[in-house]
Amino acid sequence: MDNEFKTDEQIVRQVLQGGIESFKTIVERYQKKIYSIGMRFFKNRDDSHDFTQEVFIRAFESLKTFAGRAPFPFWLTKIAYNHGINRVTSKKTEPEVSDELPAADITPEKGHLRKEIRDVLQKAVSGLPERYRLCVDLYFFMGLTYGEISEITGYPVNTIKSNVLRAKNMLRDELKGTIAEDYHEL
Repeated sequence: MDNEFKTDEQIVRQVLQGGIESFKTIVERYQKKIYSIGMRFFKNRDDSHDFTQEVFIRAFESLKTFAGRAPFPFWLTKIAYNHGINRVTSKKTEPEVSDELPAADITPEKGHLRKEIRDVLQKAVSGLPERYRLCVDLYFFMGLTYGEISEITGYPVNTIKSNVLRAKNMLRDELKGTIAEDYHEL
């Protein structure tokens, strides 16, 4: 049977059994999707191309860890998402020089308050169950639609909507009594 008619799982088994060249089919199937995730993170073609290559290298190296408990596209997207977060985070630790002057209406107090709220919010989001955190990150922070999240995760759209709603309720409860309690952009 030609690889284009095989399931992702069949191709993974084939690669793990020594048919390394079959991984090319996986790359062809998901290259645009992974590149699209890269564009969401980096907003430029060069970094997104590098990101795409890095994700497929990581996926290939980690293929033996794919257990089939979740659909392959979800597993691959999780690798891409985690790699993107790691790259963005590591870039943020490097000193940034900005040509922009601070906005006139942003006082040092407001800037500090924003940072505190962002830190509390990030901590609360990171404490969510993984399926909720993934949906929240993809929806709010990466700006994907429910349909796009469905394509990436394999979850039905209604499940994604439910996960986002449950996550918002959990975040409201978690943020009660904190500086971020009145943060209403969720």
